[in-house]
Amino acid sequence: MAALEMRDLHKHYGDFHALDGANLTVPEGSLYGLLGPNGAGKTTLMKIVAGLRRATSGRISLFGRPHDRRLLTRVGALLESPGLWPHLDGVTHLRIHARLRGVPQTRIDEVLGLVKLTEVRTRKVAKYSLGMRWRLGIAIALLGRPRLVVLDEPMNGLDPVGIRDMRATLRSLAEAGTTVMVSSHQLAEIAQICDHVGVLVAGRTAYEGALHGLAVDGDLEAGFFRLLEKAGSAVR
Repeated sequence: MAALEMRDLHKHYGDFHALDGANLTVPEGSLYGLLGPNGAGKTTLMKIVAGLRRATSGRISLFGRPHDRRLLTRVGALLESPGLWPHLDGVTHLRIHARLRGVPQTRIDEVLGLVKLTEVRTRKVAKYSLGMRWRLGIAIALLGRPRLVVLDEPMNGLDPVGIRDMRATLRSLAEAGTTVMVSSHQLAEIAQICDHVGVLVAGRTAYEGALHGLAVDGDLEAGFFRLLEKAGSAVR
């Protein structure tokens, strides 16, 4: 069963078409990469999945059921820089969000372990690295035990250590059975962690399938840029 399925998805802002007939299928339990250049529609698509935007038209289903606000409890999302309070520590952030959502406090230790922040749980966020802040944001998204997590550009701004830790976090989530959809405009990062990918260009699906299917003569990067050029020419 697909964790997420989209068919002919459109999102218009006046005359601007942020999404222009996108089609995607995210297998349940997968670590799925959403690729595309800046402005391709990746963030808009993820905001629609998370219930932060409404599609102009098209069909979305979550775990085989029509997309509905009642199903959003099954979705965790981190779509921009985590909104954190620098003067509070990590565990206090999680306690606040757990109370707001009616999540048992026992869940806090579980999510701290998942994102490898147990040892710095009482450290103030002002002293967290950027990678730690992102992982705390993911921990907040995981509090409600979502079956699908969507993350927009989680590698942005991270140093090599932060990138390594983020990769490990995403892999551990998928191994625990959570479907993870992560966006990026950097092919090399997605290639490190994802097998299934979708590529958006100008709001349309230019490719979806196995990552290796993008390669041309074994060269993944050459195939990716050829796809972007071909898709870009088609929409001009």
